[in-house]
Amino acid sequence: MSTVTEQPTPESGGLAPDPAVTPTRATGTRKLPIVLGAITVLLALRVLLTSRSGDTTFRLATDSDFVELPNIVVPAVVTAWVMIVACLALTAEAVRRMLAHARQPLWLPISFAIAWMVGFLAYEAAGSRILVVSLLGGAISLAIPLVFGALGGVLGERAGVVNIAIDGQLLFGAFAAAVTASLTGSLWAGLVAAMVAGALIALVLGLFAITYFVDQVIVGVVLNVLVVGITNFLFRQVLTPNADSLNSPERFRAVPLPVLGDIPLIGPILFRQTALVYVLYVVVALVAFALYRTRWGLRVRAVGEHPKAADTVGIKVNRTRYRTILLAGAIAGLGGAYFSLVSVAGFNREMTGGAGYIALAAVIFGKWDPIRATLAALLFGFASNLQGVLSAIGSDIPSQFMLMLPYLVTIFAVAGLVGRSRPPAADGVPYKSQ
Repeated sequence: MSTVTEQPTPESGGLAPDPAVTPTRATGTRKLPIVLGAITVLLALRVLLTSRSGDTTFRLATDSDFVELPNIVVPAVVTAWVMIVACLALTAEAVRRMLAHARQPLWLPISFAIAWMVGFLAYEAAGSRILVVSLLGGAISLAIPLVFGALGGVLGERAGVVNIAIDGQLLFGAFAAAVTASLTGSLWAGLVAAMVAGALIALVLGLFAITYFVDQVIVGVVLNVLVVGITNFLFRQVLTPNADSLNSPERFRAVPLPVLGDIPLIGPILFRQTALVYVLYVVVALVAFALYRTRWGLRVRAVGEHPKAADTVGIKVNRTRYRTILLAGAIAGLGGAYFSLVSVAGFNREMTGGAGYIALAAVIFGKWDPIRATLAALLFGFASNLQGVLSAIGSDIPSQFMLMLPYLVTIFAVAGLVGRSRPPAADGVPYKSQ
């Protein structure tokens, strides 16, 4: 038995209720036990086929903490097997719900993920230690461009424009931020330039997709390739010969927030970050509030669901789409500044590494919701940071696999857990005024 929400056509009347995406019960019920079981088997095979000994230390504090939490020391192999048993129990619960045709609750995959990761890290770090603050804090830092890109994607698609050009907006934002910050000596001027650069790419996307009705996916892909070509040319011909004056910005440094930064465990992870992370917190809250709690947000969702109905009540559909896609591009461009003002000091060729496509996957995984997309981006950021942690503790997992890890997690999350989902009804559909 499955519950399927029919997708209304863009010409139909009335607005579909939020959330805009409704996974079918049957799809989600069947997929989850299979995915959980397969991952549990992989961990069990890892423990059975390799040899480890000793204890693993989970360090919860940093040397500068006002109040230091005690370390957690666990036997590596025993902990791994305990967590495998816990994962098996959770998988059995998922199977039971599948057979009963019951809904799979959100706590089940979350609990499984925590248990699996604790078992995996405990086993891989046998005889070593895991710095929990570095693991989670680094994940937030690496997720900065993904979250900004995902928010840009959510806004664009909520308004009915498929924003495939997120990677181009990130890359051009990184370029503009490096050059502007180098010329002005101001990191904040670099952030503004990154937003303008992202909005410029969005403007070109809107021109072709909204005004001239060109296929939005094709336009987005072409823009990504175009930005790669332009930035590569400018890097080679302009930035490289003039690196001291055009490609030598300062970097954002971590700025601990008073009081909040002293909270044990949470403080070092959330409130000892760079200024760009604090900007991220504000932007996520504003986008989530504006999209669901303001008249502007209602209009954006209206033109993305049923533009003809929106036009009937006096909403300028294409004007709303233009304004929204420009805002989305500016937000994505802001994420691009991470690469040249936070990660490293300066611009390099193709330095986004396809982050825009991972951000697009976060949009789908997050079901076109800003908060869910943010959480999905944080998951991918955690996967990116995990490869560095595994290298630091001397894991014998091949380095090639660890480089693949963020992309494998992306594929697994979107293909294995999302199930069937419905984007905004008029997503990717151009609107011609009558």
